[in-house]
Amino acid sequence: MAHHELQMPIDEAAVRALRINDTVTLQSTLYGIRDATQIHMFDRGRTTRFDLRGHAVIHTAPNVRKVVADVDHPAGYAPVCIGTTTSDRMERFTRPLMAQYGVRLVIGKGGLRESSQAAFQELGGAYLAIIGGTAALETTWIEQIEDVDLDDLNPESLWKFRIRNFGPLLVAMDSHGGSLYDTVRQDVAARRAQVLAGLGVKAG
Repeated sequence: MAHHELQMPIDEAAVRALRINDTVTLQSTLYGIRDATQIHMFDRGRTTRFDLRGHAVIHTAPNVRKVVADVDHPAGYAPVCIGTTTSDRMERFTRPLMAQYGVRLVIGKGGLRESSQAAFQELGGAYLAIIGGTAALETTWIEQIEDVDLDDLNPESLWKFRIRNFGPLLVAMDSHGGSLYDTVRQDVAARRAQVLAGLGVKAG
């Protein structure tokens, strides 16, 4: 188990150095993305002017406040509460995010499934987990909303955040086939079988 300080963007070698149970702190840039953003990008053919190669995306639809654009608020938005949402329903977008846009890291809650795991292995990516209920803390890691694209989808726009010490985050799925979610499922099944056996009940 190791800790990694990553200055974004990163290359494939950096992401393949990550292993499950490692922790990660991100610096510089992070992109916020959610269901509607990806539906428009991958189902409706819209594109973004942002270069996502080597970057991390976080599953979020942030609570923001519209302000006058200035040096501190170049996009005309101030962050109010930027929390992470559950990732599972965005499973089908992991591969196209990586293959078409070069995304390396996905941040969210609850994990992803087999097709994402395969994409991480083949293309070089990882899933970084955030514990639910930490939105207030996450917001303190975001220094500024630098830019926004696809803003007609607000709040499910594509957000560009300037971040500082974003983390530590837990590597929950890596590029070597490791998944903490698989480990937990297997452990739960084994414990259940043990308890049932102790009660004299046959597992069905």
